[in-house]
Amino acid sequence: MIRHDIVKSANLLVPKLQLGNSVLETLASRLAKLRLAWMQEVEQRRSGCRELRPLGSQAGAWEPAQTHANIAWLIVMVMIFGSGCEDKNTYAPPPPPQVTVSQPVRQQVSEYLEFTGNTQAFNSVQLVARVQGYLEKVFFHDGDSVKKGQPLFLIQQDTYLARLKQAKAQVLQQQASLNHAQTELDRFGGLVRQHAAAQTDVDNWRFERDNARAAVVAAEANRDLAKLDLDYTKVVAPFDGRIDRRLKDPGNLVGAGEFTPLAQINQIDPIYVYFTINETELLRVIKQTNVGPGEAEQMKIPASLALSDEKGYPHQGYLDFTAISITPTTGTLLLRASYPNADGTILPGLFARVRLLVVNSEKMALVVPEATIGYDQLGSYLLVVDDNNVVERRPVKLGIQADDGRAIEEGLGAQDWVIVTGLLRAIPGNTVKPIRKALTKTESNGDVSSAPAELEKQSP
Repeated sequence: MIRHDIVKSANLLVPKLQLGNSVLETLASRLAKLRLAWMQEVEQRRSGCRELRPLGSQAGAWEPAQTHANIAWLIVMVMIFGSGCEDKNTYAPPPPPQVTVSQPVRQQVSEYLEFTGNTQAFNSVQLVARVQGYLEKVFFHDGDSVKKGQPLFLIQQDTYLARLKQAKAQVLQQQASLNHAQTELDRFGGLVRQHAAAQTDVDNWRFERDNARAAVVAAEANRDLAKLDLDYTKVVAPFDGRIDRRLKDPGNLVGAGEFTPLAQINQIDPIYVYFTINETELLRVIKQTNVGPGEAEQMKIPASLALSDEKGYPHQGYLDFTAISITPTTGTLLLRASYPNADGTILPGLFARVRLLVVNSEKMALVVPEATIGYDQLGSYLLVVDDNNVVERRPVKLGIQADDGRAIEEGLGAQDWVIVTGLLRAIPGNTVKPIRKALTKTESNGDVSSAPAELEKQSP
């Protein structure tokens, strides 16, 4: 049955051969002979013959097993060579890639200088013990916000209360001595006029009166000092702020021969940011704006602030201080900006980015999104689509940065169509399918972005 199926397959395959090919003609002839030999073998089997007679003038005998193998081999070869005679596929080029193009936006831009610096407290004080004694009480919790004049620490007072009483007693004693001396001086002065006393007595009592008067002044000073020492036993907040952890616990002896630190308090509303500008940039800005550092300090130039985890510059302040000289070792000038911090979220010591406006730098310019600008060994460039929808590499000269966009000074016209999306599919010299979309200036902060979901024109 297997060989019968092979012969049947061969009978179906031979008529489909393209006889114009010499190889296929040879294979077809060979297969026809094998089919004839197989039919002869079948006939002989029916007549009881076991051997296969030769065909015509062909010598040799065809064994049944060999005939089976030859037929199968020829069928495989016919399938291989026959499949190669079919028509070949024709190459169809892919459609041009789709890109989004926009024209640059003409808008007013301003130049900014960007710096890095650190935040510092507006006021910072280390509270110390100015008198000696045992620390008795602490009136705050570590990290509390405190008000000006609020009690914070209490140092042992009994010693200083006693000294104050002693100083007051000395004042009374010296005042009594002064009164006595004045009385005696008046009496002896009258006796001298009556020639009943010597002038020497008058001079002695005048001396005693003046001496007592000086002693009263000294006693009053000692009383005031004693009162100050008593006041120093109460440590109060010098301003509104936030206090750090206490450095001494109640029961410790403080102020023994030194000013013992007790805690630190900071005022962080407003808060300062210190940063530096190098002398090259400083000289360029002075020449460009004709404004010196001292004059800039009085102008309260806008300065924006961003912390390390913030995008953009969300905090607004102003420049309020410039140093009077360049630091010789670094070649930089120290600057300071002030920012409101009512909620206390900006802490001293944070890393900060500062963007400072360059005065008198406003001008009109063509602006494109920063993401559309490419860079290579030849410099910065833009990919522009011409009237034939062919991509062109356009070298440009970059200007100042305008939020998320960049001003273009040279190399780009207002009517040029710049590729803004699909840059990886745009190859200079190749044709693309541009979709035109308008760029607009966001009214809130001047960012340059694509107009939302509105197609102005789709090129063919």
